[in-house]
Amino acid sequence: MRPSWDDYFLELVDQVGTRATCDRGKSGCVVVRNKRIICTGYVGSPSGLPHCDEAGHDFKQMIDEDGTARQHCVRTVHAEQNAICQAARYGLQLDGTTLYCSMEPCRVCAMLIASSGISRVVARRRYHAGQDTRHILAQASVELTIVEDVVESYEGQ
Repeated sequence: MRPSWDDYFLELVDQVGTRATCDRGKSGCVVVRNKRIICTGYVGSPSGLPHCDEAGHDFKQMIDEDGTARQHCVRTVHAEQNAICQAARYGLQLDGTTLYCSMEPCRVCAMLIASSGISRVVARRRYHAGQDTRHILAQASVELTIVEDVVESYEGQ
């Protein structure tokens, strides 16, 4: 049986994520217009800077609103950010595109998505801190589809 377009592009997200250079977040992203790939991105350090795989993680402690302390690696750029940067670098318009990603984007990624003209986001799973994301995307009239209504978990979360 042929996969739906959403399932097809989510499978490609997983493949793109294999290029990630942070072993904690093997996330990928694919941006599509009219069933054609515009750009991709994966979790990785900015060009020319050391990767987690080479230099180790750069952990910072983050405190959730409920007081929960989490370790967050700040050496890398998120997959969604990298995809949007690739589009900017190569002059690719994102108006009216669909962004496919491993989990709900973070707050910063949601703001970039809204600002770049992306009209739909399809995420495989939820993000543990996705409340702001849902609010931002709704305010910006960006459709959000979550395929599996479970929170993504990863090491050291």
